Amino acid sequence: MSVNLNCKLSDRRLDSNQGSSQRQLAIAVSAISTFDGNNAPLNLCLVLDHSGSMGGQPIETVKRAACDLVDSMYPQDRISVVGFDHKAKVVVPNQPVDRVESIKEKIQSLQASGGTCIDDGIKLGLQEASKGKDGTVSQLFVLTDGENEHGDNERCFQFSRLATEYNMTLHSLGFGDSWNQDVLERMADAGGGAMAYIANPEAAGEEFQKLLRRVQAIGLTNAHLILQLSSHVRLAELKPIAQVAPDTIELPYQTEGNAIIVRLGDLMTDVERVVLFNIYVSPASYIAEHPADKEIPILTVQVRYDIPVLGQINSLSPSVAINADLVQDFVPQIDSQVQNHLLALAKYRQTQLAEQKLQQGDRAGAATMLQSAAKTALQMGDVNASTILQNNATRLQTGTALSESDRKKTRIASKTVLQTPPSP
Repeated sequence: MSVNLNCKLSDRRLDSNQGSSQRQLAIAVSAISTFDGNNAPLNLCLVLDHSGSMGGQPIETVKRAACDLVDSMYPQDRISVVGFDHKAKVVVPNQPVDRVESIKEKIQSLQASGGTCIDDGIKLGLQEASKGKDGTVSQLFVLTDGENEHGDNERCFQFSRLATEYNMTLHSLGFGDSWNQDVLERMADAGGGAMAYIANPEAAGEEFQKLLRRVQAIGLTNAHLILQLSSHVRLAELKPIAQVAPDTIELPYQTEGNAIIVRLGDLMTDVERVVLFNIYVSPASYIAEHPADKEIPILTVQVRYDIPVLGQINSLSPSVAINADLVQDFVPQIDSQVQNHLLALAKYRQTQLAEQKLQQGDRAGAATMLQSAAKTALQMGDVNASTILQNNATRLQTGTALSESDRKKTRIASKTVLQTPPSP
């Protein structure tokens, strides 16, 4: 198992006379399977809300979706299930998926009652998943349909971050329209995972299976980008790093000596993680020191990662050097692929601004930003997201308030490229 690393500048030509030039660097990373195509076993913990509001069809649908998920796993995988209302309990202790009917019977025992305490569910889920994490790919699916009325949202974020420290990934699933998208998005972002929206009970099975396919494709875990910037290069001060695929999120970074460290988390064999860096380069000062050079070094990058199927940690990919061409007669040559990544980030940020304006009561401003986001989505070929964003902009322009469903669709459309047609 190894890493595929592909780096592209937004324009690899620089005006040698320019004092400072802004560039974006897109780094795409994925896992490459180098032996028999098998990844490490999956260690999956389902953390399921069974509070009173889940009564009736919702809880029955979620239990059926969870049982179907167990059927789609492999005997060497591990499963655990934690249920929570205003307190959490272990429904299925961490175990191999080799007694499928017994596991499904325990899942079916869940009954809807009580309030909602998401953080207690996550805490117990981490404890249960940790029992099977050696040599596996550890993932938590946290599903809820409501507000964290008996819990503490800050504890949710702390436990989500803790998951990544223990090389686990947390994904959030919002069921129905009463959950808080700000909380579930921050949970997923902190936990290094995805946020899913289950708009109606019938979609539960599909969303569970979609997430399962994603985590079954994980070949490497705990991946970090390690960048060494050249002396004439610096990061932008404001929001310099963002992931734009498969989900969009502003990424934090750390420094170790002269190195910039960015955590990526899981690497899949069939889907690239793409990270954008906003940098400034000083060609003129470099030329003053190196007048004969036709290229300017930008940075070197490598990936540090774990290989769970081999039990190896802190493996390092070969270092890749990124250079730019120095030219006298500069004519822009924009890389179309990087430009598309920039559009994905613009769509996300425009939608965020729209939501901020909506919270401030500025419907006209929100509609304008949603229209901009819709045009951006269309530019990048994301027709489904464009449709959702434009429809919601039109609603606001005609004086119609956005429903909770509209707002949640907007949030999902902002973060990723939609693969299925939007609901009418």
